[in-house]
Amino acid sequence: MAMDRRTLMAASTVVAALAATSAKADNAPTAKFKRAYVDGPYGQIHYRYVKPAKATKTPLVCLHASPLSGILYENWIEEMGKDRNAFAPDTPGYGSSEKPPQPVQIPDFGRAIIKFMDEMNITQTDIMGYHTGSFTAIEMAKTFPKRIRKVVLISAPIFTDEELAKLRASNVRPAPSFEQMLDTTLQNVRKNGKGMFTDVPTDDRYWDISLERMRHYRTSSWGFAAAFNYDLKAAIGQVAQPILVLNPQDDLWEITPRAKPYLNAKSRIHDLPGRTHGMMDSHAVEVADVVRGFLDA
Repeated sequence: MAMDRRTLMAASTVVAALAATSAKADNAPTAKFKRAYVDGPYGQIHYRYVKPAKATKTPLVCLHASPLSGILYENWIEEMGKDRNAFAPDTPGYGSSEKPPQPVQIPDFGRAIIKFMDEMNITQTDIMGYHTGSFTAIEMAKTFPKRIRKVVLISAPIFTDEELAKLRASNVRPAPSFEQMLDTTLQNVRKNGKGMFTDVPTDDRYWDISLERMRHYRTSSWGFAAAFNYDLKAAIGQVAQPILVLNPQDDLWEITPRAKPYLNAKSRIHDLPGRTHGMMDSHAVEVADVVRGFLDA
């Protein structure tokens, strides 16, 4: 039976209203990250997280660079948390996590994050590591293969023996005072501006990140020392899971491609020219498209 003009207009109005509702849902703001604590091997572990109303994908745990914290991932987990549970714990000794009684090594960081996963009832996760966090991500994938499904690295610090010797030598010194770290930071800003953080969208955001780094002046060298003592080349070669290596144009832009010969056939390097340490803020959607394509394949 044919509908009259009034019925057609009413039907059109309903369809338009449904379409508008759907569009609003698609463009709905991402859930804001929250904070919490769980028990860890050295005391409490602080973490940021986003849990969408309906998590349909494997969780993602993001490990920060040292001496920073999960602050690097605040905008990132809001983007990735649209369709999966996304977590950014502070590794022991950084952020608001309690510090170990003495410096620890990469395997210790790895076990601490496995403990975090146990506390969160995460049986299996995708893992993402950033610089020092990349070492921990690889260690976890190698040592706990059933717990780690896929690996994403932001840079792969594959150093030569000569480079490692220099890095270790430069890292063997007393921890700087807060005044020394503040003075060094101010000198660098006056000389180089935001430097490798040029993608950070605002000056306030840049200083929030800088203050988080300076906050850990007592343990600032611990993460570096652990990384410099870890054989990343050998460890990557033992990882069977797929690995995506993101290569932003930061201080490891020319070093990261050295990882290629050690990656398995399911892994690859994705260059991000023009992107720096602030890309997780300014280019979260762009980078998430790349990472989702890898994780969800």
